[in-house]
Amino acid sequence: MSHTVLIIEDDPTMLRGLKDNFEFEGYRVHTATDGDLGLKRALTLQPDLIILDLMLPKANGYEICRFLRDEKIDIPILMLTAKSQESDIVLGLKLGADDYVKKPFSIKEVLARAEALLRRRTCKAGQVFEFGDCRLDVESRALTRAGKTVELSPKEFELLHFLCSHAGHACSRDLIMSNVWGYDSAVTPRSIDRFIVALRTKIEPEPAHPRFITTVREFGYRFVSDSPQST
Repeated sequence: MSHTVLIIEDDPTMLRGLKDNFEFEGYRVHTATDGDLGLKRALTLQPDLIILDLMLPKANGYEICRFLRDEKIDIPILMLTAKSQESDIVLGLKLGADDYVKKPFSIKEVLARAEALLRRRTCKAGQVFEFGDCRLDVESRALTRAGKTVELSPKEFELLHFLCSHAGHACSRDLIMSNVWGYDSAVTPRSIDRFIVALRTKIEPEPAHPRFITTVREFGYRFVSDSPQST
């Protein structure tokens, strides 16, 4: 079965190019040219992937990301952004976008990133990581701590999943960057440090003295589990 993609983009030329290329690759494509219509179609269609321009009339991409994640709608979101400031990109990721492409971009890159996001959703069924009083269920993309749900942004989930999958190994910032954000990401290694700080506040008994996500000085991080790696 082919995947359904919703493209929310107000530039008619760019929208047409994206639509034609995704349809050529076999995707079912729906479109919207403003934020209000895009959000309505996202809620109605529940597509497999949303390609979302940040700068839109009526409601911008940040607002759409925030609303969908607040409503617990876990559709992968690929941002299209003309903004080059790291803070703008990090904000989009924190609000719920899964990945981004900077304009101008090549259609091949957009297609490749879209395919990668869709692959990530086909995680191994039943995979669960347990550590301390935390439980990360990969299939449902849910983290609980002492039985209570802990909210994670999509990138926080991907980062924690990557670290859990490499428990006991020292992971460099470059390795984390390439696997969680992609080689061409403008997010810097320092951005990874900020995501690590955020994760520690959610999973560590004492975030200032981390037990699970430990720092490997001048290199990166190591996940230390007190339980079997996965079940």
